[in-house]
Amino acid sequence: FKCCPPIREGANQDELWAGLADGTLDMIVSDHSPSTIDLKHLESGDFGVAWGGVASVQVSLAAIWTAARERGFSLGQVSHWMSQAPAAQAGLPHKGNLVVGADADLIAFAADESFVVNASDLQHKNAITAYAGKELTGVVRQTWVRGRRVDIHGDPHGELLTRPTA
Repeated sequence: FKCCPPIREGANQDELWAGLADGTLDMIVSDHSPSTIDLKHLESGDFGVAWGGVASVQVSLAAIWTAARERGFSLGQVSHWMSQAPAAQAGLPHKGNLVVGADADLIAFAADESFVVNASDLQHKNAITAYAGKELTGVVRQTWVRGRRVDIHGDPHGELLTRPTA
């Protein structure tokens, strides 16, 4: 799998977790760069022309939570790294916090439930994943955006969020 930055050895990954623990790093984010099989150019095996993205947005919370809890981090820390800190960085004061006046963006999360990733179960446009066959912990049961329950089979709703100007 090709992505940028590239997947590195375990020691490098441990250093990233140490950076989160000591505050050197303050958030976990993803650009969600999915790809179709044809853009990976599997027939040639040429890494130079293969698309450099790994679709993972649907399993990102479970992937991070699985690794975080193995290292003794709390769900509160993961929530901060994946919601509060990115919202603050993006200048979105009504996002990332569960406080009066903020948008009611919530999930119901079964933190102790495990599942095996099956690419055909993903809702990604291009259902290929580096996590295929991997057991992850944490299942999102339901999502609410601005207090409105999200129905993945219904009409999408939302709005474009932009950074406020000074």
